[in-house]
Amino acid sequence: MENREAVDKVLEQIKGKDFVITNIKKGNTKSHAPAPFTTSTMQQDALNKLGMSLKKTTSSAQELYEGVEVEGEGKIALITYIRTDSTRVSIDAQNACRDFIAQKFGKNYVPEKPNIYATKKNAQDAHEAIRPISMQMTPEKVKNSLSKDNYRLYKLIYERFMASQMSEALYSNVNVTISAGDYEFKTTGRTQEFAGFTAVYKEYTDEEKQDVSKLPKLDENEVLAVKEIKEEQKFTKPPARYTEASLVKAMEEKGIGRPATYAATITILTARNYCTKDGKALVPTELGKNICDYLDKFFKQVINVKFTAYMENRLDEIAENKDEWHSVVDSFWHGFKDLIKNAEGSSLTMKPQPVETDVVCDKCGHKMVIREGKYGKFLGCSNFPKCHNVMPMPSEEKKPVAVCPQCGKNVFALKTKHGKTFYACEDRQGCNFMSWDIPTGEKCPKCGKFLVKHGKTVKCSACDFVQ
Repeated sequence: MENREAVDKVLEQIKGKDFVITNIKKGNTKSHAPAPFTTSTMQQDALNKLGMSLKKTTSSAQELYEGVEVEGEGKIALITYIRTDSTRVSIDAQNACRDFIAQKFGKNYVPEKPNIYATKKNAQDAHEAIRPISMQMTPEKVKNSLSKDNYRLYKLIYERFMASQMSEALYSNVNVTISAGDYEFKTTGRTQEFAGFTAVYKEYTDEEKQDVSKLPKLDENEVLAVKEIKEEQKFTKPPARYTEASLVKAMEEKGIGRPATYAATITILTARNYCTKDGKALVPTELGKNICDYLDKFFKQVINVKFTAYMENRLDEIAENKDEWHSVVDSFWHGFKDLIKNAEGSSLTMKPQPVETDVVCDKCGHKMVIREGKYGKFLGCSNFPKCHNVMPMPSEEKKPVAVCPQCGKNVFALKTKHGKTFYACEDRQGCNFMSWDIPTGEKCPKCGKFLVKHGKTVKCSACDFVQ
């Protein structure tokens, strides 16, 4: 309906009318088992179902592949090679899995012919799909030998592989048309008749797709008792932000990257502050947006999906000895060097513009502005380079921790680029005081240097005096 008035009109016209079933259409559908995991589908499912980041998934999978100590077995590998885009499975593994399914669930859960899955056109088929080495190594058997995350990931891989070799799930579908006055309403129901592969594995689905319900037994011309009529307003939603999982899926679909590069590529986005995470969603930062604008302005010809996929294919051809790498690199550099020259001649910068504050510089009287350096944000004089005065950011988190023993100004806690805490005078230009421990403000009675707090101990910063 276009508006509230149209909805009210319909409600008025069906008020007091009989709701009669005018048509029931029944049918059957089948749902085929999903293929065993590739690198990308494993990463997507681990995030969607287990909430594991790409980095954590890759780390856990590597440990399962390299081998773990299993009680009574020694150190053994639990899964096959984890960097693959192939869905191929060896015949021996397939037969062993089918036998295991027949024993555990019954022969009707084993398809008449083995399930074989098509591998995408540009896949590198050197390795099998990701699967357990042995079906006898059940998740329950190795649970006590694995960390929590390794167990959860192994269970997911094990169940996905077992499901890939199982029978289809069968459903009965019902489409019902209900008439009330001059209006028709439709609803759909579905009942599972045979679990098939869903006995061990349920595919991840978005909430928007979960709108099929189970209906009671209905007959045509049956008059339904109306308990309540609810109206609901729905809005068209903008496209959802990428998550790590959906971004991997998009990269794979567009031919960007390879199994070994998905996690590394996406980890860089947050590691370099190009984006942050809001729940699972990846949200671009101001730096990320600026870089996108910069690349779009100067490198649009090469920073795009088509060119990236094209270069991936050229590199594959080099690996397969179908092309010569010198000619590939030369053809790329011939055009790329001009793009670099054009970019280098521009004054465009990706640094954020300084934000003026109400804080007045105590050396020249100009306003202080917020700048950003390798140790984070700080206040710098807007009269730079004539005035080099800097101050720490005034915030509740950055309160002075002591008085500088050299000049008497405030000492603040700061961090190195490696995250280690140190203490320095606020006058970073005029005073060089720095200490790994907090100064107490008192002098050593033995040598006259300043005392510091080291844990619960007070000691001299220069000699062996301990208070």
